[in-house]
Amino acid sequence: MKLLRYGQTGAERPGILDRDGAIRDLSGVIRDIDGSALTPQRLRELQGLKVETLPLVQGAPRLGPCVARPGKFLCIGLNYADHAAETGAAIPSEPIIFMKATSALSGPNDAVIQPRGSTKLDWEVELAFVIGTECRYVDEAAGAAAIAGYFVCNDVSERAFQLERGGQWDKGKGCDSFGPIGPWLVTADEVGDVSNLGMWLEVNGRRYQDGSTRTMIFKPAFLVSYLSQFMSLQPGDIVTTGTPPGVGLGQKPPVYLKVGDEMRLGIQGLGEQRQKVIAYG
Repeated sequence: MKLLRYGQTGAERPGILDRDGAIRDLSGVIRDIDGSALTPQRLRELQGLKVETLPLVQGAPRLGPCVARPGKFLCIGLNYADHAAETGAAIPSEPIIFMKATSALSGPNDAVIQPRGSTKLDWEVELAFVIGTECRYVDEAAGAAAIAGYFVCNDVSERAFQLERGGQWDKGKGCDSFGPIGPWLVTADEVGDVSNLGMWLEVNGRRYQDGSTRTMIFKPAFLVSYLSQFMSLQPGDIVTTGTPPGVGLGQKPPVYLKVGDEMRLGIQGLGEQRQKVIAYG
């Protein structure tokens, strides 16, 4: 299934794509695409629906973040061997964990807002997933089973905030609009081999990132198991898993986003995003 949320910011409704790629309204079945809708039982119920009988959504509405109200927005840093190499960093022996603010979430085609004082705004196409089963101290098999679905995330980053302002990475990761997710959530049963998905990102038509999840160091099932050793994971929690090479920081010389730039990015089987950079205010 491909689940999504559509409508104006703050008033999104749940939807599902039919076989023809049209949006069908799910608001008569579930309240929203959130943790309560992503448990194994609820997903089985949704899979049993006759999608073609649901109300057809007309036009091309705005798409919102494909998961509503996550309790946590967890991120894994330097999780691609070739990206670690381009930044000059050693390959981590254990996953690097940081968090984005949940207020950073935005729709897949919403504008990216350059925050005040920003000088090094950057991009990162990433494979993200959402938890569907509560996890504490689980092994990898249970970790894999706990993943409800996968989607595209642009881990927008302000490198000066992240690396030059003291403290941890969160300062450069959690600004408003720094977490576009979607366009839709693809349930785990339909994704196939998550360790072999092509992924790419372009800025103003130039392709900077052209990688694959093949070079991911720590795979999703392991990440769920690992994270669950340090915190419980609840249905609706989002984890984004790192980026392949080609970020602006890694260019020689570095290239950073400016107002008016347009990003286009996608992952094989998970759809595409588009964002234009605008100034704060």
